[in-house]
Amino acid sequence: MNRLINKASLSQTINAISAARFEGRALTTPERRRAARWIAARQGLPGAYGQTFAGFPSERSKGIVLFTGERIASASARHILGEEASRALRLLGVRDRIVTGALAAADEGLMRCLARAAEDPRKSNPGLFCCGKCSVGFWRNLLAGGLDRREERLRSGALHLRSVRDTEHGWRKFPFWYTVLALSEMDTREAKAELKHTAPALERAASRTRPSTTYARRRQDLAIRTLNVL
Repeated sequence: MNRLINKASLSQTINAISAARFEGRALTTPERRRAARWIAARQGLPGAYGQTFAGFPSERSKGIVLFTGERIASASARHILGEEASRALRLLGVRDRIVTGALAAADEGLMRCLARAAEDPRKSNPGLFCCGKCSVGFWRNLLAGGLDRREERLRSGALHLRSVRDTEHGWRKFPFWYTVLALSEMDTREAKAELKHTAPALERAASRTRPSTTYARRRQDLAIRTLNVL
């Protein structure tokens, strides 16, 4: 297996692909093809959310760790894995019948889930999906080109954040760093406003001594990059 694939963890494989993008590391064609086919083979397996991509038994029982270090458990972990795996396949850009078919099936499953959610009159915001954690995973898939109504959903989702701001320069029920990561890819007025809201927290993270752990370094790098474009 190549350096991207963790044979016991879909989430860590996805994080390795995200890390390559975040760090600007080019992946070889064989690396991309092997990783894409490996992820595609997880489509529709037991435990997959909405016919997307299934994590392994330990991920379903113990949860997953996001690229930005937050731990997510239960149904949210299953959903986010499906969104992030779909995003990863799009980023890998492998033109392969098996990969394309798996991604199309996952998209179809997620669109069915969205359609069911839209039937609930209490859920009128097209930019939200279930809870804060899942909404950010949803945005990340949209940002990679997945699903539909991309611009509308991203603007509506980012606009919602204003109503759930907290006094710590974050948001209630939205994982801080994962949300900042998604917002940093959005080129909208609404996203920029929320990133400005986080600026004091980002400045604290950016000014600390260089961390020793992977997730803490990643968060600091994200803070510095985000502040540089505000």
